[in-house]
Amino acid sequence: MMFEKFCSEFKVNVKNEEPILLSEELEMYFNKSNGAIEFLRQYSGETFKEGLYRIHKTDQIAKWNAIIKSAFPEVSKNIICFSYDWLGRHFAIDFGRLDKNEPLILMLEPGTGEALEIPATFMSFHEEELVEYQEAVLATEFFKQWKEQNEGILLPNKCIGYKVPLFLGGEDSLVNLEMNDMEVYWEICGQLLNKVRNLPSGTKMEDIIIS
Repeated sequence: MMFEKFCSEFKVNVKNEEPILLSEELEMYFNKSNGAIEFLRQYSGETFKEGLYRIHKTDQIAKWNAIIKSAFPEVSKNIICFSYDWLGRHFAIDFGRLDKNEPLILMLEPGTGEALEIPATFMSFHEEELVEYQEAVLATEFFKQWKEQNEGILLPNKCIGYKVPLFLGGEDSLVNLEMNDMEVYWEICGQLLNKVRNLPSGTKMEDIIIS
């Protein structure tokens, strides 16, 4: 059984009865990562642990690649996203970084404006990083604290974002969190990132307008 550790940790007990079909283009990209096609065929659109970790529907991947490209133009040419977490952070295969001819994983954070390199392939990301280093990857304790004050499963189109992004000096705390439509949150953070990315450190921001 592939992804046995992931399935055990995330209590996967329901698979798509009929495997999801991927487009030829997606198959071409994900075929470069061991297990990725099989994983997406089974778990496309699935939500795990009440929204802690979510898998993109395959027909949404192209849209999210475009959104991420707008916010992170310096890295987007070599990536294709496949999943996201409760904070709206997206995980992508990075074809610009390889280990034994397999692409590695990149995490893109709208709230911090950072693209963080994860030294794992698609398989080891799900079988090791998300199992053994879950707190570091998914901020599980922060999620637990938020869940203590908020009931229910986080819907697929929602994320918990920062009222004031960390790259604008916002606090990394519960009081600075709020539920957002994930697409709107990314578009706002992307516009802000494109405004501040090349400014000198310490520049004071005033009269920010979101179009």
